[in-house]
Amino acid sequence: MSELETLQSWIDQSHNIVFFGGAGVSTESGIKDFRSPDGLYNQHYKFPPETMLSRSFFDAHPEEFFRFYRDKMLNPGAKPNAAHKKLAELEAAGKLRSVITQNIDGLHQEAGSRRVWELHGSVLRNRCMRCGKPYPTRFLAECEGVPRCACGGIVKPEVVLYEESLDAHVLEGAVADLRCGRPTCSSSGGPPWWSTPPPGSSTTTGGTGWSSSTRPPPPMTGGPIWCSPDPSGRFWDRFR
Repeated sequence: MSELETLQSWIDQSHNIVFFGGAGVSTESGIKDFRSPDGLYNQHYKFPPETMLSRSFFDAHPEEFFRFYRDKMLNPGAKPNAAHKKLAELEAAGKLRSVITQNIDGLHQEAGSRRVWELHGSVLRNRCMRCGKPYPTRFLAECEGVPRCACGGIVKPEVVLYEESLDAHVLEGAVADLRCGRPTCSSSGGPPWWSTPPPGSSTTTGGTGWSSSTRPPPPMTGGPIWCSPDPSGRFWDRFR
């Protein structure tokens, strides 16, 4: 039996898959990842992207933050690719328990996934820091300078910046699913979780782990890892 046939048999026999993905899942939708040669971390700005995406930079230089945010973090034309759609199909078929993602683009939900743990928040949710009023993404995209609510407060996207903590409810839900499901990871862009997995998840998962990636994965517990050089969408499109 080939590796692909083995993976297909795992999918066929599973009813509790947990998918853990990162930036590579959305690159085929036209969204750049962070660490590849043409990714955000390898582009040149007045400040390093890691600095501009920190909470301290947001507080000290909001205009510069929102200039970068509108330029690089909003992708209104992006659409779900084959990976997003296949995961939604697996959930609808009762095989996939949940999606845990580091992405902030909302493409899993647009593809039809219902149980999605967004570790780093979403660009689709924005809220006034003073009164809590919600705002659509287009409000941030279309205004100039620092977006402000009618009350005068800054409208901040609900994304987790460097120096901020992950949402406790989201983290607890993701870790709980990893503990009781069959963990499956796929991200062709080499996601940050390889070096910093979610607290409580790195040594507590069971089942079989496997990965579609262009970078060699780290040691994992709970079973074999299969590594494919294919982009995430092409990888997932092979399976029923």
